[in-house]
Amino acid sequence: MTEYQNLNETILKNIGGKENISGLAHCMTRLRFRLKDESKANTEVIKKLSGVVTVVQSGGQYQVVIGNHVSEVYKEFVVMAGIQDDAQSEVSQDKPKGILNIFIDIVSGIFTPVISVLMAAGMIKGLVALLSAFKLLEPTSGTYIILNATGDGLFYFFPLFLGYTGSKKFGGKPFIGMAIGAALVYPTITATMANGDALFTLFRGTVIESPVYVTFLGIPVILMSYTSSVVPIIAGTYLAAKLEGVFNRVIPRLVRSFFVSFLTLIITVPLVFLIVGPLTTWLGLFLGQLLSASYNLSPILSGILIGGFWQVFIMFGLHWGFIPIALNNLATLGYDVVMISGATTPLAMAGVTLGVMLKTKNKKLKEIALPAFLSSLFGVTEPALYGVTLPRKKVFYTTSVAVAMGGAIMGVFKTRSHINGGTGIFALPKFINPTTGFDKSFIGFALACAVAFGAGFLITYFYSYDPKIDEEDTSVSDAKTGDSNPVNETIASSAEYEIASPVKGETVPLEQLKDAAFSTGLLGDGLGVLPIEGKIYAPADGEVTVLFPTSHAIGMLLDNGIELLVHVGMDTVELTGNYFEPLVKQGDKFKKGQVLLAFDIEAIEKAGYGLETPVIVTNTKDVLDVLKTDEKSVDTSDVLLTIIT
Repeated sequence: MTEYQNLNETILKNIGGKENISGLAHCMTRLRFRLKDESKANTEVIKKLSGVVTVVQSGGQYQVVIGNHVSEVYKEFVVMAGIQDDAQSEVSQDKPKGILNIFIDIVSGIFTPVISVLMAAGMIKGLVALLSAFKLLEPTSGTYIILNATGDGLFYFFPLFLGYTGSKKFGGKPFIGMAIGAALVYPTITATMANGDALFTLFRGTVIESPVYVTFLGIPVILMSYTSSVVPIIAGTYLAAKLEGVFNRVIPRLVRSFFVSFLTLIITVPLVFLIVGPLTTWLGLFLGQLLSASYNLSPILSGILIGGFWQVFIMFGLHWGFIPIALNNLATLGYDVVMISGATTPLAMAGVTLGVMLKTKNKKLKEIALPAFLSSLFGVTEPALYGVTLPRKKVFYTTSVAVAMGGAIMGVFKTRSHINGGTGIFALPKFINPTTGFDKSFIGFALACAVAFGAGFLITYFYSYDPKIDEEDTSVSDAKTGDSNPVNETIASSAEYEIASPVKGETVPLEQLKDAAFSTGLLGDGLGVLPIEGKIYAPADGEVTVLFPTSHAIGMLLDNGIELLVHVGMDTVELTGNYFEPLVKQGDKFKKGQVLLAFDIEAIEKAGYGLETPVIVTNTKDVLDVLKTDEKSVDTSDVLLTIIT
């Protein structure tokens, strides 16, 4: 049985069967039947079906409103009913190709909503480190403890924040993602690993020797530290979103709200601990041993390899495999030469970020880059990594090259660290030899830091960063004043999101629209606009998620997580694309104020179609409220909707 077989069979039966269908297509939310005799359709039965929002009879079409997954229902319907596929195929999404590109795209999307808070926390951590370094704050003082918690809290509990944004990225419930993140950093589990005695050890005497502190249903659980981690929670939220989709289809609606969350959590969390933890731990241990051996073969080669991949090791949590080796070296030899190859990462990141900050003309990026630069100097690289370098692939690679150069220099000087300590500029004391002081090893690290910073800055500024990729679009004019004003910014960390009007015109309440799917709010809350200009503008930065082939409607995911549908006119799908000119394609990223779609107002009206354009928040159920403007007319620089989350 296919996923929507029962639904489709019931619809087919109650529209009068295959022989009553003269045509079928679908738009963004509904099946659009052309029936030979609409009186044969049992509309009341279809309206009550689970999976059907409502039925609209308009313009000679019998429209069964399904929702955003209508394309999946449609594909199964035409196969089941054995009828001709009349719908035009949707434009394929221009997805990033390659594993690294896909990963960068996912991580960047997940981090966008928390960037501003990440910057603030990074600056606070840097400030605390600075005050401590100059002995202005003692680590035992209450002031230090509170300020340190303020800056470090976000990083320590990072999986909770990423659980929320990751779930929204993958289409799951945000609070399920937060629950998964909370489980990963649950104090009892982290304390067990830190202070508990191992029950037994797996693979003793091998490269992947692993102490086991707890079991789950008798299965050994190999724990790793999930605090500040990224990949495990991303894997968890992805799995949870997929499970939610399955459970939402198979669990009866009456008990769905409880059992979907229950089953998703009870399956996802143990799987993350049982699979992600061991795989990450073993791979980290293997890499640690391999790269430790490479140092014995060639310190320079080892420095290049460890330095070049250090960012990747950190993101995947693989650096934990180096820690036992480093601690053992410090205990037995009095120094370590393995982990230090990535120690110039904060300085390289600072140089790269400075290059971006000085070269970009994007004010928003400058605001992000400045605190990220300062944080990197003090050893906190997350704001720069996730806010500046990772979303820009060449810049990300530049950081790796700069760190590899620093690692090579430390290999030449056979640099050693003698104690555990700070990072960034505060790492310098770790390399002071307790016996000989500022020796060759220390000079090597200082030189490596200078080269990593300088190379990162110069390569970024003169080669790898193209400011055109972050150009701001200020072409949206204010019709009333003649000034060029950018569309209102949204603040990712705020609980209120202002959505600028994507179209100029007169506002129309949804309840006054002729289409019941819009007027009753079944597709989401929002506001209609009667256009006075034939253009649809991007209300904020985001991505085109749906662009129907007839180009009459466009769905978008804004960077703040708001899902928006702009549907030009009523029943304009029947124009089959005439009088519409899409200026983007599905999967395209866009900037605020960018023109996404053009249409001919006069021609559409002459064809007999109304131009009332609903602007709908399709994920209304995920927000607290949608506030509409009281203004009777709006320009693209005016706030149309305010979303309360």
